[in-house]
Amino acid sequence: MWALIIIAVIAVYAIFTYNALVGLRVRVQNAWSDTDVQLKRRHDLVPNLVETVKGYASHEKGTLEAVISARSKAMSAQGPAERAQAENMLTGALKSMFALSEAYPQLRAAENFTTLQSQLSSLEDAIQNARRYYNAVVRDLNTRIHQFPSNFVARAGGFREQDFFELEEGERAVPKVSF
Repeated sequence: MWALIIIAVIAVYAIFTYNALVGLRVRVQNAWSDTDVQLKRRHDLVPNLVETVKGYASHEKGTLEAVISARSKAMSAQGPAERAQAENMLTGALKSMFALSEAYPQLRAAENFTTLQSQLSSLEDAIQNARRYYNAVVRDLNTRIHQFPSNFVARAGGFREQDFFELEEGERAVPKVSF
């Protein structure tokens, strides 16, 4: 009798734990999808910025090519770790491009440029929020996978630890242009 009760308690625990892990895995996938959407919006905005800057600083070809190259690498990167590294490169290239506006007052005064820069700034905030949510959900899933006794259910269910979307410390700041 007691053996059946113990087996039933263990089975119920395993079912609840498995379902909780499935829910966390789905939340991780959803959070990654939300992050990916924000990053795609950023990638779509970059060509407009490059074209605007080209009109005012066409001889700064190296900087503009670096932005375009970084964007291409970021778009083709797979998974959070590789994607974070590629996005760091894109952020650095964008910072270099915005630094050009210091040397070209007519660029800073261009309405199209300031509008695009404002959009990018807002988008960077949305990306930061999406990354933060993704990393929080990954933390919850990874913690649950490693905690005792849920680690037995996680191992049996084939749950794997997920990568965080980590950025280099210097890459966390929104690109700024002083006017």
